[in-house]
Formats: sequence, structure tokens, C-alpha cells
Amino acid sequence: MTEPNTHRRFPARRRAVAVVTGTAAALGLVAVSPASQARAATVITVAKDGSGRFTTVQAAVNAAAAGDTISVAKGTYAEIVNVPSGKTGLTIQGATGNAEDVVITYDRAAGYTDSGGNKYGTLGSSVATFSASGLTVTGISVQNTFDKAAHPDITDTQAVAITAQGDRQTFTNDRFISRQDTVLNWSPSSTGQYRQYFYSSFITGDVDFVFGNATAVYDRVNIQLRNSGAAAGGLNGFLSAPNTSSAKAYGILVTGSSVTSPAAANTYYLGRPWHPTADAVGQLVVRETSLPAAVKVAGPWTDMSGYSWKNARFFEYRNTGAGSTVNSNRPQLADSQAANYTAQKYLAGTDGWNPVR
Repeated sequence: MTEPNTHRRFPARRRAVAVVTGTAAALGLVAVSPASQARAATVITVAKDGSGRFTTVQAAVNAAAAGDTISVAKGTYAEIVNVPSGKTGLTIQGATGNAEDVVITYDRAAGYTDSGGNKYGTLGSSVATFSASGLTVTGISVQNTFDKAAHPDITDTQAVAITAQGDRQTFTNDRFISRQDTVLNWSPSSTGQYRQYFYSSFITGDVDFVFGNATAVYDRVNIQLRNSGAAAGGLNGFLSAPNTSSAKAYGILVTGSSVTSPAAANTYYLGRPWHPTADAVGQLVVRETSLPAAVKVAGPWTDMSGYSWKNARFFEYRNTGAGSTVNSNRPQLADSQAANYTAQKYLAGTDGWNPVR
């Protein structure tokens, strides 16, 4: 895949000035300069009941120009949504401001097959794929309703709710719901600059449900570890699975957040290192975040596919709650290090981007 276009600002509409004479004036023909045709950003409405310009989110995306706003009315929209890289600066917002009112939903797993008999795979299982840089998504729920229990024949059970694979993307007051692989923070070029900021949102899952190789910050979010039924001390799942390139200083940061769970005590790992390529050395910090009893207190990190978590870059800092403690299996940032692992540091990149609230 190619990298998304960089964010562009679009000029306001400008009035053309033309001198009209002779036959052209008589016929009402006016020469308009190309600059006058610059398109002003518009608001495109979507409503399930037909009261908007479109009845599906994807139809609005197809019609939108870069910089437009798509306002989605209350309703449940059963569809797959893809925002291509060319739609830079797009805003998708729930019209009510309450993410529970506006739901994009679909049932798709990596093991499902398309019309040609090919499996969708992890990326293809995504309900919403956001490839455009400068994207804002607010007041929206996206859920993948794939049910493993209802499909015992499906072995590839990844079921992504959203794939964020653009730079300078912001997600606020949203809800992302699935079980395995809920939110994919993806960098199409593993060493490229792809940054995503999640603020004041809700995310839930059970296996590797915050994962990928992009740089992503989860700031003041509510992360829920779902209960898969394991007894205390057993295994319900894994919160994260970063596969950050070793060339990148920053992978995933969870900061100032609340992790909650109805699951039994000591049944969840905070993370494991996804190591699909030789340069993948997962980077993850969980700091100043409340952790539930469901987190494995004695050792919240674990190996993945033979790759040791100790070779990854996993750290905690000043966490609280029943699932927090300090021991030899829980590497901690020193106070002097913590200043380099803030939301601002993760997101600044080469252009000083700072969407942090």
C-alpha cells in the first residue's frame, strides 16, 4: 500500500471577476478562472429514514470531497465503511453527540470468504477502514458483531471494528466494540509516520484488541476487558499486541485511562508482542491508569508465538487499582524517563502535531 496523502488546507470559495463584452455578454457566457472553482467544504447529511441526503455512510463518503463533514443521524447502519486516503481532512460525526445513538455495525471475521472464495483476513475483516490523513471521527459507534460461538467452523476469528491507517487522525467520544482485534492501529509503511489520537472514548474486546504498528495514544479512555468465562487464574485474554518497528521510538500509549472488567481475577494480560516481521519490537506504555483485578498482577505481560515479551518495550508508570503493583515482571519507567512518554511526545512527530486536550 502507498502512504496516505498529507493533510491539505482547502481555500474558501473566491468570487471570479470577468469582463464580458460583445456576443459573450449577449449570450450570458462568462469566463470563470480555475481559481474561482475551488470548492468550499460542505456538510453532507446521512439519515437511515431518508431525511438526509444519503441513507448510508459509505454513500456519503463516496460523495464527499476532502475537508467535508459527514453528519450521521441517529440510527443503526449495517454496512462496511471505507474512507480512502484521498479524502483528507474529512470529519465524520454523529449528529446527536452521543455515540450510542449512531452505530455502524457488521458481522465479518477474517475467516469469512468473499464472493471469490478468498478469506478476508485481518485487514479485510474491518467494519470501518479509515485511510485518510487529517481525519476526525466523533460521536460514532463501530461494532463488529462476529460471534465465535455461533461459528465453530471459523478458525480465523479476528474481527476488527476499525482500522486506523492514516496520519493525524483523531477519534473523540466514540465507541469501538468487538472481541478479537477491535482496534487496529496500522502503519502501511512500518517505518512511516502514522499517528492516531483516541480521546474520551470506549473500547472493548478480549484478544489483542488494541494492536498494530502505528503510533497511537489512548488518552482518558474507558477500556473494558470482556468476560469470556475463565475462572480466576485462568485466561480470558490480552488487551494489546503491538508490533512497532524497531526504527520507531513510539508505539502505543495508554494514559490517564480506566481499564474495567467483569472478568474473574488474574485472567487478563495487559499485552504481548506481535512479531510478524524481524523488525517488529512492540512498544507499549500504560501509565497513570486504573487497572482492575482481572489483570494478572504477578506478571501482566506474556510471550507471543515464541517471541519473548522481555525483548519488547513494555513499561508501566504510576498505575493504580487492584490490578496494579510493582515487581520484577512489571518494568516501570523512572520519573526521569516518564517525561519522554507523554501523549504530546508520542504524537509530535516531525511536524509538532498536538491534538491533546
